[in-house]
Amino acid sequence: MNIIKYYSVNNDCYKNNVNQADSRYTTFQQRGPKGLMLHSVGCSQSSAKVFADSWNRSGKEVAVHAVLQADGTVYHCLPWNFRGWHAGGEANNTHVGVEMTEPDCIKYASGASFTCSDKAKAQVQVKGTYETAVELFAYLCKQYNLDPAADGVIISHREGNKRGVASNHGDPEHLWNQLGMGYTMDGFRRDVKAAMAESGEGTAPSNPSADNEQMYRVRKAWDDPKSQTGAFRVLENAKRACTEGYTVYDKDGNAVYTNAAAGSYKVKITASVLNIRKGPGTNYAVSGQIKDKGVYTIVEESTGTGATLWGKLKSGAGWISLDYATKV
Repeated sequence: MNIIKYYSVNNDCYKNNVNQADSRYTTFQQRGPKGLMLHSVGCSQSSAKVFADSWNRSGKEVAVHAVLQADGTVYHCLPWNFRGWHAGGEANNTHVGVEMTEPDCIKYASGASFTCSDKAKAQVQVKGTYETAVELFAYLCKQYNLDPAADGVIISHREGNKRGVASNHGDPEHLWNQLGMGYTMDGFRRDVKAAMAESGEGTAPSNPSADNEQMYRVRKAWDDPKSQTGAFRVLENAKRACTEGYTVYDKDGNAVYTNAAAGSYKVKITASVLNIRKGPGTNYAVSGQIKDKGVYTIVEESTGTGATLWGKLKSGAGWISLDYATKV
């Protein structure tokens, strides 16, 4: 499986999450998903990137977390802890939405009915998307401590409609059934659980204690909790969700990774000892010191107290006063 970060930054749903438009978005971001919903795109297009590009614009009424294709490629369109627009119902508030592409040799006639010009080819592709979805869902169940066998955790769009939490769609079962794949959602859930066991994950605990648990939080600054876009147990997942200008912090507020913004530049430190602070100003706590008069990369600027210009270090260690540095 190859996950490509390809966020729909121009989509209105993505913007609502970033701007924390209302409690539906902030609740999803703070809590994370309670389940995962499996979709199928409902048209003859096998390329995931086509959909990812289509959704990355304003005015679209759909925003999914990921779309995948038969070769194991996954386009990651929304951070996993962002609220999406995929279910057409209450499941948007609880579930991650993942779309599977469909064979280019099918042709829809009306509703969910289609004809297929090359059944063997179509079956190969659907087998590939199914297997990719199993791997992705196993990965997400591990990340968010979800039990794939628990009621309502993994559901299809069709099952969501039957539960009254999604719009009236028949995917992805309509595709599997008409192509004679023999796949079912019960089988899919079993396969996800098996994939977790095979990779040594097992079934995650349902109520893990979080009191002393390491959580990696993605924020613009540690002292700006309103800017937080996600909290993750796995550092690599936090890094993937860290967009330009944001930093990953551990549970103690130490910066462990920064996604450098466009326009970054290097400076040489002129002071013998220069404090690194957790934010752009002397009112922020000292998080470290620079003593080597070395060259460092600045990824963001901010005017702090006293009109002093501060620079954010690419390393994620914090901010320094640029009064004691010169551009190189």
